[in-house]
Amino acid sequence: MTAKRSLSLDHITVTDTTPWQLVELAAATGCSGICPFLHSMAVLPAMPEYDLVRDPVARRTTRDALAASAMTVDLIYPFTMAGRTVVADFAPALEAGADLGAPLANILCYDREPARRADNLAKLAELAASFGIGLAIEFYPPSQIRTLAEALAEIERIGRADIGVTLDLLHIMRGGDVPASMALLSHPSVRIAQIADGPAQMAADRVEWEAGIQRLLPGEGTFDIPAFVAALDPHLPLSVETPRQSALDAGLSALERASAAVNAIRASLDHGRAIPVPR
Repeated sequence: MTAKRSLSLDHITVTDTTPWQLVELAAATGCSGICPFLHSMAVLPAMPEYDLVRDPVARRTTRDALAASAMTVDLIYPFTMAGRTVVADFAPALEAGADLGAPLANILCYDREPARRADNLAKLAELAASFGIGLAIEFYPPSQIRTLAEALAEIERIGRADIGVTLDLLHIMRGGDVPASMALLSHPSVRIAQIADGPAQMAADRVEWEAGIQRLLPGEGTFDIPAFVAALDPHLPLSVETPRQSALDAGLSALERASAAVNAIRASLDHGRAIPVPR
């Protein structure tokens, strides 16, 4: 039964694609949803130029691809909150996300001032709610919300039920609070889970590189992915998030890389191991 659990293909797994191409890859690999970037980003140099926020043709193309494949959008990027963030500036992106049927916007928090950060998160939640979208805080060791416990504490301070958590297994393993985080996996504020694998340890100065550029496929590292998934709400969306620059550099196609990631996750959930994949 676990093997049949629906998966969502995260854009970071195949950053060299547009959102409408991501839809096609998700359908080809048996996923039921996608987690796309609404526009390309300079920090992801393999990503082609596009902008679903300002380009109505690109947005319509993506919307048509979603409808043709009966695919959902499970989470949208990028929404980053810093000290100088103006919450109203997110309105066009939220409107674009709503047009695609997205239920959640992923939030990374870099604002170092706790009171301002909480206030802006509350304002952003209010704005997102006007578009029918909830927030999902992604705790991340290099950010100002580093662990699952910190994310849940932030949500409790704000006091809004429409703010939840993006639960990335890699961030748990790198956040330095693994036992406490694992005890909170079934918390009702968790909205979506992201899966990859990795070595037991990673140098602090390589954490961002690993997260955004080079993760391991499930079964190649030390993470107990079956136990992680078993502890989650069985209805929680699961996202395939495995960027592998080495595979891209080796010339593997986007379909080969997406298939390897999806197959490895399904094999890990079935058997606690990954199947052989192209290198």
